[in-house]
Amino acid sequence: MATLFLIVIYLAFISLGIPDSMLGAAWPVMHGDIGAPFGSAGLLSIVASGGTIVSSLASGRLIQRLGTGVVTLISCCLTASALLGFAFVPTLAWLIVLCIPLGLGAGAVDSGLNHFVAANYKAHHMSWLHCFWGVGATAGPIIMSHYISSEGSWRSGYTAVAVIQFTLVLILLFTLPLWKKVAELRRTEQSQPNQGTSYDPATMGQGTEDTSAAVSQLELDHEQGDAEGKTTASSASKTETTATRGSLFRIPGVRFTLLTFFFYCGVETTVGLWGASFLVGSRQIEPGLAAGWISLYFAGITIGRLITGFLTLRVTNRMLILLGQVCSAVGALLLILPLPGVLLMMGLILIGIGLAPIFPGLLHETPARFGTENSARLMGYQLAMAYTGITLLPPLFGLVASYIHIGWFPFVIMAFILIMLFCSERVIRAIRKSQNKLT
Repeated sequence: MATLFLIVIYLAFISLGIPDSMLGAAWPVMHGDIGAPFGSAGLLSIVASGGTIVSSLASGRLIQRLGTGVVTLISCCLTASALLGFAFVPTLAWLIVLCIPLGLGAGAVDSGLNHFVAANYKAHHMSWLHCFWGVGATAGPIIMSHYISSEGSWRSGYTAVAVIQFTLVLILLFTLPLWKKVAELRRTEQSQPNQGTSYDPATMGQGTEDTSAAVSQLELDHEQGDAEGKTTASSASKTETTATRGSLFRIPGVRFTLLTFFFYCGVETTVGLWGASFLVGSRQIEPGLAAGWISLYFAGITIGRLITGFLTLRVTNRMLILLGQVCSAVGALLLILPLPGVLLMMGLILIGIGLAPIFPGLLHETPARFGTENSARLMGYQLAMAYTGITLLPPLFGLVASYIHIGWFPFVIMAFILIMLFCSERVIRAIRKSQNKLT
């Protein structure tokens, strides 16, 4: 039953990923059909992200009152309905209205599922969870590219995606009782004594493994912990004490962690939203082909997270995050240089592969770096900051593209990546400095 429950969570993340990449793939054709200014895609991103921030911050109360299963179901209904509406919009104003339920539908389920997986499953499950987001994000541009190339209709692409979303809604509806059953199973396992050892929530995702094996695996995971973390229960408790004495934001590294999320999502969303427009407007790539190349960018994220799930068994999150940032910077460099089209495509793929381990790795490190007691609150803040990056940075580049030139796209992406790398390394430095003081 725990395995089936995990599959349902993965399906929910597919539904989150599909709409995230649709607008950027369709916009080179879409904005002319509805008479919208080229830079207004940034406005749509602001509205959708604003709704996501609101629902993300409210997710804790919603999930406590309704349960994660019901919140996930409602969220998918909202996104499916909004996407169906996209297929029939006559003007930009209607798109703006529909972006509200689209954003609200994404935030609460995203925060709830991320916290649940970070608290209850090993690091590879977090990578695979976001891999399934990538499945949806990859499928979106592929579907849109097909309908633009074969039928010349972006509206048919949105209709097809809405049908897929409503299918996922039905699956969630039929499996809704499973959420309560798994929750009861978890409470039962928590109430059982573990021979003097504290309960390991990760055992819920391990099928038939017994408790002693799970505890052994937990000890092994701690031995293989990140260099900056070595933050087992003792260091986590120190962080928790810091949080109880003052503001959550006074915990060493928290502020730079939030900035890392801000710029990470700025990179990911700016590439997804404006990448196709850059290819069409600056490198003269056909719109259908450009949409296909953006799907390869999301495929890079997807495949990268699938591989990362296995690498976390051997390589620390710290190292994977750093390597991912370097890889994405190399991809941005390929977009800057005057290279042939095939290398432009390779640059997009490298950015996607590089981004793959960063977001799930940072999320999974939250309890270890800042304490399990602070994890739930900080998870919501991190996702809210991530969506703030989605809200502000892509529209900011939209202004640059509208008033200067779309050709600045790779330079802006490189700047975001380098700032993200700087902030991420400052987190490591702050945590090490704090641990040295405590010891």
